[in-house]
Amino acid sequence: MLTYVLRTLVKMAITLVVIVSLVFFATRLSGNPVDFVLGEGITREDRELLIAYYGLDASIGTQYWRYLASVFSGEFGLSFLERRPVSQIVLGRAWPSLKLLLSAVSFTLIVSVPLGILAAIYRTSIVGSVVMVIAFLGYAVPAFIIGILLVLIFGYTLNWLPVIGDGSALHFIMPTLAISGMLVAAITRFTRNAMLDVLSQDYMRTARAKGLPEWIVILKHGLRNASITLLSVIGLQIAGLAAAGSVVVEAIFAWPGIGDLLVRSAILRDYPVLQFGVLSVAIVVIVINATVDIAYAYADPRIRLAKG
Repeated sequence: MLTYVLRTLVKMAITLVVIVSLVFFATRLSGNPVDFVLGEGITREDRELLIAYYGLDASIGTQYWRYLASVFSGEFGLSFLERRPVSQIVLGRAWPSLKLLLSAVSFTLIVSVPLGILAAIYRTSIVGSVVMVIAFLGYAVPAFIIGILLVLIFGYTLNWLPVIGDGSALHFIMPTLAISGMLVAAITRFTRNAMLDVLSQDYMRTARAKGLPEWIVILKHGLRNASITLLSVIGLQIAGLAAAGSVVVEAIFAWPGIGDLLVRSAILRDYPVLQFGVLSVAIVVIVINATVDIAYAYADPRIRLAKG
């Protein structure tokens, strides 16, 4: 098990280096940030001084090695626009993103697991068919489309819900629904498939033969045995949510989180903030993936053997 954990940690480190490198070179291809910081009407001397101040006059290779050295030393630089440490800026946006993430995950689990169980139990009836149609629709519609539709219907047309910010509980409703759409669909499908696998097992028939109520058979014997697979899927889906879904949704609803900050930094070419923000999100995603992987392997030794 120790060897498996160490191998996983090495993979995490390699993945982080690759992500850091890709983000660095991608940002450098987008243009010179000094032009956005100073705007029009600046002198050539002022522009060159600012370029030299931020170290942008060096070659790409030199900038890259300097950036790697600063990352490993814990120095992530100052924002081009706010002149503040990027760690303060990004971490200051972490709590709103975490609140939205917890809201979306809670809603997803409350809705998707019961729907998946129903779809498995009533797989040959209209109930199961309706649940799966809803799941496929949710999986097919991207989060940003759901977000825009919610804004148009409930924000502007009906004027029932606030659109921008995180000032009250009502502000959570539309972003949570937008993020949860694909998550509910995915976890409903996986719950259904996992339950179908266990419903036909001998221990389920034995539990029924003992005269146990059907709900105890389903929840205690069925869901518990399907939970290992479900936990791994839920962990991976949460990781995907942190990486992609919340970024777009936060930008749509002007949610003051890391996702909105990343979009803003990309548009304004604030390299230090963008690089540290992506690095922070990548660390969260990789840690969640690695934790799920290790926990799954610990629960089932066959996984360790299969992955070498």
